[in-house]
Amino acid sequence: MTTMLMLLMAVSVASIFGESSVYFREEFEDGDAWKSRWVESKHKSDYGKFVHTAGKFYGDVERNKVHLADARFYSASSRFESVSNKDQALVIQFTVKHEQNIDCGGGYIKLFPADLNQEEMHGDSTYNIMFGPDICGPGTKKVHVIFNYKGKNHLINKDIRCKDDEYTHLYTLVVNPDNTYEVKIDNKKVESGSLEEDWDFLPPKKIKDPDAEKPDDWDEKESIDDPEDKKPEDWDVAENIPDPDAKKPDDWDDEMDGEWEPPMVTNKDYKGEWKPKQIDNPAYKGKWLHPEIDNPEYTADPEIYQYASMGVIGLDLWQVKSGTIFDNFLITNDPKLAEEVGNETWGATKDPEKKMKDSLEEEERKKREAEEVNKKEEDEDEEEREDDEEEDYDEEEEDDEGEEEETDSKLKDEL
Repeated sequence: MTTMLMLLMAVSVASIFGESSVYFREEFEDGDAWKSRWVESKHKSDYGKFVHTAGKFYGDVERNKVHLADARFYSASSRFESVSNKDQALVIQFTVKHEQNIDCGGGYIKLFPADLNQEEMHGDSTYNIMFGPDICGPGTKKVHVIFNYKGKNHLINKDIRCKDDEYTHLYTLVVNPDNTYEVKIDNKKVESGSLEEDWDFLPPKKIKDPDAEKPDDWDEKESIDDPEDKKPEDWDVAENIPDPDAKKPDDWDDEMDGEWEPPMVTNKDYKGEWKPKQIDNPAYKGKWLHPEIDNPEYTADPEIYQYASMGVIGLDLWQVKSGTIFDNFLITNDPKLAEEVGNETWGATKDPEKKMKDSLEEEERKKREAEEVNKKEEDEDEEEREDDEEEDYDEEEEDDEGEEEETDSKLKDEL
């Protein structure tokens, strides 16, 4: 089955604007020329195929995008000049649109080292960063931010909710050289923080002292029974007693029915189990906290953010329902530039896109109404035809009956 993966045209050459570096930019504005820049993996024979198309509704007819087919894996990548983000910010940005009202599928990208064999790229290929939305049913609607650190993939320990409507959305990840990060959706910050705190890259700074133990006399009870409180002498009474108002039935036969016993009723004087009052525990020391010590396994790493080699951006995805559209890929070291590009691309097309979708929905509504009117008229015409046929049939029946009566009359006259 052929898959449609709408990609927009690109500039995948690093360009320098003052201190800003654009390592990769792809906006698919040159038709099928994108195929010369993107390599589809041959690792598996049944990968879905990427197709250049504008989608059902869009904000700029000149901008075409990438679209996927049903129940397939997709794997394609584009190369750019190898670069390191040492001592500088790294910004990954792109737009993704699930115009098929996606039920289960990925919308994320992977940033690979420059030595990736693109034709052999697959789900287990080592990557530096995986970033973007992932949706599967009502339970999974998240933005993945996964870093490969010392050979292991680390997931963020925060839940970042992704967009799950049918419109185009802009996703931006900023990784700073001070080991901080920021995630933006539609050019608005949705999460930020410290790489060390929000991922498990490093062992904890502190651990519980293995030699420390809670003292035997450490009292953690906040309150105790009042030793001066005594149970009242009349406290202990039965919970249920014989009904004092019950009387043995007149027809009760002790020999036949056995000895009569009145039914039991709840004792109104019953107070339940007696418990002494509680008072503050004078020996209470609070909850014992296990002392911590510096973790000998912990070593700070000021270069968690850093990758020595980045040279390939890839789409390695699974989709149940086709229709996801990618566009406006940007990799740069300038967060401000990324914001401006986002406003110039996604920002300039989001309102026209919504307007076009609204217009299409209005056309569909009018079409449905017209079809309903036509169907109603056809039903009325059919009903009218059936009525006419029934009238014609009744008239024919009357004519036949008249002819039979006339024939019978003639026969009688002849007789």
